[in-house]
Amino acid sequence: MSDRPTLHTSRLVLRPFVADDAPAVQRLAGDRDIASTTLNIPHPYEDGMAEAWIATHEDAFARSEGLTLAVTSRDDGALIGAVGIAINLRSSRAELGYWIGKPYWGRGYCTEAAAALVAYAFDVLDLNRVHATHLTWNPASGRVMRKIGMTYEGRLREHERKWGVFEDIEKYGILRREYQAAGAFSAAGAGSRSADGPPPGGGES
Repeated sequence: MSDRPTLHTSRLVLRPFVADDAPAVQRLAGDRDIASTTLNIPHPYEDGMAEAWIATHEDAFARSEGLTLAVTSRDDGALIGAVGIAINLRSSRAELGYWIGKPYWGRGYCTEAAAALVAYAFDVLDLNRVHATHLTWNPASGRVMRKIGMTYEGRLREHERKWGVFEDIEKYGILRREYQAAGAFSAAGAGSRSADGPPPGGGES
């Protein structure tokens, strides 16, 4: 792939992470409430973890395996969270994941960022399918997925183990033809200020 993209929405800039983002990542992702609703964010979030995570992004994109972008405020550049896709080119699909820092919950940022990246997956990467999952006890995440046009596809019982507990997972997906039939994502929908609730349980991207 070429250079990692920067995407713009009405309120956000989604850009590649840089090393200087590490302190903000550690502060935001280090909140236990963030880790508890995702599958891959560790807790406690120790020194050096953010730097190591950011260092993996460029190579993953170069290998066409994934794209992870920082969710930042268009107004002041503040780091809000992260959004990304794990890419499977052979099957022309990607798994969406994201997290939003707790100080920024309830402002529609998850919906706005996720919609922009799903649009990129279809319009630029020309993928056929994007899917996402969340922990069953976190239904707010399912609302975000439905807002960006995904269809509920079922429950995977005790599919993941989180902190020693087997958790049920809810799965959602959207196909390229469904995205196109809906006329892509409207500017109003992508910029919705409706509440997100906690970030989805698909893990950090």
